[in-house]
Amino acid sequence: MHLRYIKQINAAVKDKPADMAITTHICRGNYRSSWAASGGYDFVAEALFSELDVDGFFLEYDDERSGGFEPLRFVPKGKMVVLGLVTTKRPELESPDDLKRRIDEAAKYVPLDQICLSGQCGFSSTVEGNALTYDEQVAKLRLIVDVARQIWG
Repeated sequence: MHLRYIKQINAAVKDKPADMAITTHICRGNYRSSWAASGGYDFVAEALFSELDVDGFFLEYDDERSGGFEPLRFVPKGKMVVLGLVTTKRPELESPDDLKRRIDEAAKYVPLDQICLSGQCGFSSTVEGNALTYDEQVAKLRLIVDVARQIWG
């Protein structure tokens, strides 16, 4: 099924303007602070990262259900990987040191200059939103910006 989807997406974006960047988000569900799917990227990684004609991938890596970083070894030079290490499902803030450690782990498989940091998904994929207050969401975004500045300047 993933090979079919890759072909369909590639057909849809084949005539994009040269200066247009296209990214994709691999979502496992984000409804009212719950999720719908689990599992690593291992099964689809080689085809997804090497054959999908996009410039970057927004990937969920906020907990153990996302699997390891090993599949990132298939990301070609020039494609960006946005690591969704900060959960948007719970209000507790991740440790900046843990985030930096996980980014270092990912950098064993894809160069650091191809990595970005983000929330694992949006704060409100549906009208009901997630179980976070406005202030908790702002704190998550500040954390992402602070850690990104420490790593990439």
